[in-house]
Amino acid sequence: MSEDIEIINQNTRIEKIKNFFSNNFKKLIGSLVSILLLLFSYFGYQEYEKREKLEISETYNQITLKEITIQNSNDIEQLVKIIKEKDPIYSALSLYFIIENDLVNDQKEINNFFDLVIKSQDEKEIKNLIIYKKAMYNADNISENELLDILNPILKSESVWKSHALLLMADYFENSNNLIKSKNFLEEIVNSELVNNEIRIEAERRLKRKFGD
Repeated sequence: MSEDIEIINQNTRIEKIKNFFSNNFKKLIGSLVSILLLLFSYFGYQEYEKREKLEISETYNQITLKEITIQNSNDIEQLVKIIKEKDPIYSALSLYFIIENDLVNDQKEINNFFDLVIKSQDEKEIKNLIIYKKAMYNADNISENELLDILNPILKSESVWKSHALLLMADYFENSNNLIKSKNFLEEIVNSELVNNEIRIEAERRLKRKFGD
């Protein structure tokens, strides 16, 4: 008797499963197709990104392995194109190559490139390093407020680049003959708990030499 009941229950479960698949066949197929499309899209995009990055790296290497000047307009356009791709690595390298070889002389254009490269970075300290480099590039040609505006994201943080930014500000004011403000930034370096040791030593040396502290 119990065996008969078990057989009936089993048959009932099988029938329910058949009915479920029968009644929901289209939905199940649709869900399966959607999952497969998502998987293909994901892996396809991953493959696309790999090919795109490979093309960018090959273009960058081909250009930078030869000597180019401002007359090589096609190569410069290719470097600018890489910058606009906002690749975390090669956009920054392309910008540095342009600056180091004086391939673009328009300061405003270079600053626009810096902004693109900064926005391309997700890693915080790499972004801060590029901000610091932007400040260094502009330091000789902008006002105190403009330089502070560039460096503020670093100065208001606990970044490993903060001591570098403070020293840059100290240099800026020393070159502007504003020794009081220069001293203030040097003292901030010395009194900071999180600071590059070499920069702390340099700040102490300057304070002793210039202010006898």
